[in-house]
Amino acid sequence: MADRTGRQATTRTVAAAALRAVTAAAVLLSADIHLQMWATGFRNVPVIGPLFLLNAAGGLVLGIALLVGRYRLVALAAAGFGAATLAAFTVSATVGLFGVQESLAGVPQRLSVAAEAVAVVGGLALAALPARATRTEADGGRSGSTSPPARHRGWTGHGWRNGARLGR
Repeated sequence: MADRTGRQATTRTVAAAALRAVTAAAVLLSADIHLQMWATGFRNVPVIGPLFLLNAAGGLVLGIALLVGRYRLVALAAAGFGAATLAAFTVSATVGLFGVQESLAGVPQRLSVAAEAVAVVGGLALAALPARATRTEADGGRSGSTSPPARHRGWTGHGWRNGARLGR
């Protein structure tokens, strides 16, 4: 039974790491697309140019933070980044944004929409994972905590500590 539980925990950890990597890749792809579009012409567009550069910088920071840390707030920020970028693109492609009317046609636009959708779904999925599923062997199962895992604190969740019933 312990072996099966160990394998299940390892599977959850691997799945969480894969989800984190895919979400980070999506955020980084969106950031890269915005940086390339800024460099190839949007840098000269008032308001939109600086926003593209800000999007690229923010996406780079979030992508790295997703790869390095395991915090729900970063996962939620990735989802927010994807949602805000997708919303701005949708407004730009439909009614225009700050005087710019974008097109849905084009490889960068389609890649960006796909990347941002993955960032939203992946970020929300990561934030919804139980803390245990995001822990790794490398951090000793602490996921950012400086205290040992619960199983080493003497608490089993049933009122027992080191084999003796508490409070009796």
